[in-house]
Amino acid sequence: MKMMNAVEPELITIVEGPPPDFQDAQDVWALSVCEEREPRLLALCQMRAFSGPKMLDRCRRAWREDRPVKLDFPDGTGVRRQVDVVAARWSEVEEGHLLHLWVQIPAQPPEE
Repeated sequence: MKMMNAVEPELITIVEGPPPDFQDAQDVWALSVCEEREPRLLALCQMRAFSGPKMLDRCRRAWREDRPVKLDFPDGTGVRRQVDVVAARWSEVEEGHLLHLWVQIPAQPPEE
């Protein structure tokens, strides 16, 4: 029986600071890249980056290699979490580069 090697994801890691602020993604085009068996929500988060172009290149390279891109971050309790990045772009702002990440967040079951 042949064993499959796990695909190593490309990680965008937030080392310190608060968890990302995930906002509902209102971009219709972004919904077209999210075809999953499990229900997931599409969200947008933005963060400053040292080099937006380099971060975007890392994402594109991983996607060309059919590797997932994941945002790795501490939640409010300090536990590391990961969400799938489905699209990315960067822009320049007065403070430097701003990275825009569209991510898939697992849908939470309704509270009873």
